[in-house]
Formats: sequence, structure tokens, C-alpha cells
Amino acid sequence: MTNQVLQTLAEMRGIESNYVDAWGKPAVIKQSSKEKLLNALGYDTTDEEAVLNQIKTETLTYWQSVLNPVQVSRVSERLKFSLRLPLELVNDTYDFVVTTEQGKVFTKTFVPVDTQLINVAQLEEVEYQEYVIDFEEQLEPGYHTLKLMVEGDDEAFVTMRLIMAPDSCYMPDSIASGHKVWGLSVQLYCVRSQTNWGIGDFSDLDRLVTDAAKKGAQFIGLNPIHALYPANPEACSPYGPSSRRWLNFLYLDVTAIDGYQDAAVQKIVNSQQFKTKLQAARDAQHVDYALVAELKIEVLNAVFSTYEKQYFDKNSRQLKAFNAFIENGGESLDMLAVYDVMQEHLKDAGEPSWGWPVFPDKFKEYHKPEVTKFAKKHAKRVRFYQFLQWQAAEQLEQANQAAQKAGMTIGLYRDLAVGVSEGSAEIWGNKDLYCVKASVGAPPDVLGPLGQKWGLPPMDPQRLYDQGYQPIIDLFSSNMASAGALRIDHVMALLRLWWVPEGDHAREGGYVYYPVDDLLGILALESHRNKNLVIGEDLGTVPEEIRGKLAENGIFSYRVFFFEQAEDGGFFSPSHYPEQSMSTLTTHDMPTLIGYWHCHDLELGKELGLYPSEDVLQNLYAARHADKQEILNSMDGHNTLSGEVSRDVNQTAMTQPLNFGLQTHMATGSSALLSLQLEDWLQMDMPVNIPGTFDEYPNWRRKLTRNLEDIFADENLAQLAKRLTDARDQASTNK
Repeated sequence: MTNQVLQTLAEMRGIESNYVDAWGKPAVIKQSSKEKLLNALGYDTTDEEAVLNQIKTETLTYWQSVLNPVQVSRVSERLKFSLRLPLELVNDTYDFVVTTEQGKVFTKTFVPVDTQLINVAQLEEVEYQEYVIDFEEQLEPGYHTLKLMVEGDDEAFVTMRLIMAPDSCYMPDSIASGHKVWGLSVQLYCVRSQTNWGIGDFSDLDRLVTDAAKKGAQFIGLNPIHALYPANPEACSPYGPSSRRWLNFLYLDVTAIDGYQDAAVQKIVNSQQFKTKLQAARDAQHVDYALVAELKIEVLNAVFSTYEKQYFDKNSRQLKAFNAFIENGGESLDMLAVYDVMQEHLKDAGEPSWGWPVFPDKFKEYHKPEVTKFAKKHAKRVRFYQFLQWQAAEQLEQANQAAQKAGMTIGLYRDLAVGVSEGSAEIWGNKDLYCVKASVGAPPDVLGPLGQKWGLPPMDPQRLYDQGYQPIIDLFSSNMASAGALRIDHVMALLRLWWVPEGDHAREGGYVYYPVDDLLGILALESHRNKNLVIGEDLGTVPEEIRGKLAENGIFSYRVFFFEQAEDGGFFSPSHYPEQSMSTLTTHDMPTLIGYWHCHDLELGKELGLYPSEDVLQNLYAARHADKQEILNSMDGHNTLSGEVSRDVNQTAMTQPLNFGLQTHMATGSSALLSLQLEDWLQMDMPVNIPGTFDEYPNWRRKLTRNLEDIFADENLAQLAKRLTDARDQASTNK
């Protein structure tokens, strides 16, 4: 097979040939990788004839589609529609009929041959022509429908989804006017309190936003709180969820649900056995997900039974609200609940159950007839899991309301993971959309020198387009609910994703491109509908084109102090960061401040075998030492270094004055948003996650070292908060 034939198909499917790596050097995607990526997309690359036939089929499919399945346009642009017709039909008279989401109807009558011809193709002895038709009406933002009507016919010839989007994302007025704010980022599961059951919960979040707001914080940033796996609680990565549309019910405060005070429930929680287990869950150094799930599900079963008897046996307000929640959740909610019940059922029966790939064949896909029968047979249990989602949504909204009541500028900001795990309910419910023979990851970069493979099957961009972008609309909308901002993890995914073929090393992957302008338009629309500011995590191997697009679309960049270095090794002053950005010192994928300064991350990396050679490790140690001196130089130059801290790295440990000084140094910067990790407030040393590891380190389990009740009563932290607020206010006046 010639390289050119394969290359043609690869280009048709958006597979990149070249890219610039994280160190600014040109890199090439291997032909073998392109071939495997085409296989993952469902193509046969065994010989040239097979590839040519598929190219022919793809081309014919395009020309025989009169309208595109979906079009995303911006409200400021002149609206145009393209259509493709056989030559024999181009002299007929047609109507474009647009029905807006708001119920307005606009019509344009035209004859294609009288409009602008832009393309012609001869396929199977038929000539096809493509035209562009101007549409003069101004349409409101929203999800509209375009129908192509043939003159004299009552039925639509073909329909298309039309999405009209604002030019940029939503921004709160105070931020737009230059006000600079700070907030805290927290992994909710890490939170300790006197009342939670061994894992942070939504009541903890309610208290956290209230107490933090009193100290001047204007937002609380969360880890992804997506639904995980009730029957497999040890699969605990928030970045490898089962469904990104729904919530992890382990964050429920069980004691806050109506029915908890019932005698039957109290009998369970007051038993000595339960109390012993609960104390063990609270005292554990790391979150014991299995124990937490056992405790919560046992009590939630009893609470649900009580709730049913109390409210669901009559036409109560609660029943109406629950039924409305189920109706609004539609197939997606039903699918997740059925999946959770099925996984639980298979586990209880001693059968393989970690995910749909090991389910019996008759249960391997949500839309199979046997799954429908199963759901009917287990309807009450399905309703139980729907109930948990309802209660989780209610408690999250209560925390959101607490943030608004406290006067926070932003309030909660949520985090959207880049994908779902291989065995997820999200894939089980929409198999056509995902390419399970590949995984999302990253080429070698600073955070992962060996490259990364995350075990998250990517969406097929063509299938996403064919489905009218509904899956991505649902993801944006649901993750903006009960929040004032959305952080999009690995925001480069809107432009391209690093796909790693099944069985290959992370470095053997390649980039696959996505319809970035369409996705950004949808993001802008949902941002305004939900009044969410949008932050894009743009770390790693980032092409310049995406940074420009993000800025133009009103998306905030993500600036990490330790990565903001000049070519000479010096650290940029935070006052030089883009105003349209969120700055931070560390992230969930990085060491804490103490961990960074004392090189705990390098020691752990050596123990876990993350570095290709001893030379690489020694170079990292040397670079870290030099970087720390440059940090001291930068802080000294900007007068943010306390007199208690030596200017010589050889005499300087990460003490509280240096820790708090670094945080204040960041607060003087020009970024509109400053996010600080609660771990660094508490001067913790161990990281919450080490990229590139699976079970070598207890990722996503390490708890905070202090109870929530104690943190904001600490006078040292109160003084830090005041310094941050004063610095942010001063930075706001310096713009």
C-alpha cells in the first residue's frame, strides 16, 4: 500500500502527521501509528484496495448528504447554509425554514442554481453540486432546526440542527471590570470533618464555602465529582469516571436526607458494629472507599425505604419533584441507574463485573432487549440509584446556594474530566460514539517524561458530529449546573487529542483533531445559559493556535507558577500573566509546595520507576535546585520575600514564611483568578496523585491533615487569607 493512499484517509479523519513537542522540537507521527489509529476508528487497512474503497464510500456519503447534520454559527456572523444536490435537482425551487428554540419561524425561498456554486463532484456517473445560500435573518442564541422543503411538498426534504452561539463565553461583570479574586481548590474526598463518614461530603462543601467566603475567598474549586462505580468503589479516580453527566453519590451527607431520623435507620447507625466501622473510616489516613461505600449504601437503603413510605405512596411534592428529575434525566439517567444495578447484581452473583466489557453478551450494551427486561425486573433498585442522583443534585445545589448567599463572586467551580474509563456506563450507553480500541493520553512532556496513557477511550469526532453534538452539549450543561465556573481538564481536547492504540506505549500514539470552532461555540452558548465562567487547563503539549482560540472565546487560561519560566531560567513575575487567566502554584498532578521544595516528587518518582535513567533523575535534581534559587531571586526582586527567609537556596527550607510568601507573591499578580490548594495552606508534603502510576501509589485517597472545623479557626491562616485579599484588591487597582 502506498503511503499517499493511507495518508489521504488519515487526513480525511483528522489524524495529524507532525506536531511540536513540549520542548518545542518538531516530532513526526509514525505511519504504523496512523494505521492503527484508523483501525481504532473502524477502518480496514489491510491493503490498498480496501483503503481506496473506504475513501470512495466516505466521499459518496458526504455528497449524498444534502445538508450537514449540524451547523454551529456565531450570532455576529452572516448566516450561510450549504447544500449538496445531484445536478438534476439544482433548478428546482426550495424553502429553508428555520424554527428557533424560542418558537419563531423564518423562511427563505431560493433556486440553488441562482446562488453561489462552491464545489462540484462526479461520482458513479452522477454530477453533484454544492451551493452556499445566504440567510439574512438575525437569529437568537439557541438550538434551532433548519428544514429544507421542496416547493409544493408538506414534508421536509431533509433537516439540520442549527446552533447559534455567542461570540465568547460568559464572564461575571465584576471580573470583566477588572476585579481580581482568589479562591481555594480542594479534592472534596480529601476533606476531614467531625461529621463526615470518612470522605468529604456536600455538607462539608456547604461549610467550606461559607467559612472561606468569610475570609475573602470568592470561589471553591472542586475535583471532578462525576459518578464512579458503586459496586467497584476502589475504582476511585475522579478523572476515570463512569459517567460525566451524573454525580458521585458517595459525596452525599446521608444524615441530611429526609428519613435518616427514622427508627429503622437509627437502629443501624447506633449499632456498635456500625459505629466501629464508621470510626475506622474517619480515622483512616487514606480514604477507604470500600468501607465508605459499604457504610453509606447500607444506610441509604434504609433511608430510601423510609422515604418511599413517607412520600412516594401519595401524590406528594417530593414525588412530583423526583418524577420531574427522572423525566429531565431521560435515557442518560436511566442508563446509569440500570448500569449500577447490573454491576451490583453481577458482583453479588460472583460473576465478572468491573465493567461492561466483562458483562454477559446479552448485557454488553444498554439498548439490548435483555437489558430492558433486566431493568423492568429490577425497577425498584433502578429507582433507588435514580433517587441517589436526585439527592446528590439537591445537596450540591444547596452548597451552590450557600456560596451565593455568602456573596462569592464565582462560588463553586466544577471540573470536567477529559474522558470516561473503558468499562464506564457512558460508553455502555453510546457504543457508537467511543473508540474502545484506543486510549486518550499525552506524548512525553514535563509532567510525564515517558508519555501518559490514561485508559480513557476517546470520542469519535465524526460520530459526535453525526449525533448533532448532543453528547458534548449534555456534558457542558450538566457540569455547569449548581456552579459559577467550569474548569475543562485538558482543554486541548477541543482541538486535538493524543490517541494511543490499544496495546501500544504512550509515545507510539498520534493526534486526532476535533471540530474546535464548533465545540467552542457550543461551550460559549452553554456558558451563557448557565452563567458559568470557563477555565481551560492548557498545560502540557499546547499548540499556539488553541491558546489564541481560547482567548478569543473568552476562556481563561491556566497558569502554573512553576511552569512560567523564561529561556534564561528565571520565573516570570505573576504581574506579567494574562489577565484572562487563572493562576496557581500547584495542581492535583503536582507535588505540594513542601513536596516540590524538598524534592519528594523526585524521590517518589525514583522509587516508582518513572524515570528512564539515573542521568535523567540527576538532571532533574540539578534543574530543581537551580529553579529554587531563581524563585528566591524573583521573590526578592519583587519584595515578597520575608526577612525570615534566606536568599540562598542552600540555606532555605520550605518554611511557613516562604510558603505564605509564595502564595502572597501570586496574589499580587495580574491574573483575574488565583487558585490556591488547601493542601498548601496546611503545609502538607505528600501529593494526591502521581501521573503515570496506577496502583504503585495511593492516588486519589490521601486526606487533609486537619479537620475542616479547625482550618478557618487557625489565626495564622486567617492572617494569610487577609494578606491574599489585600494583595488581590491592590492588584485590582493596579490594572
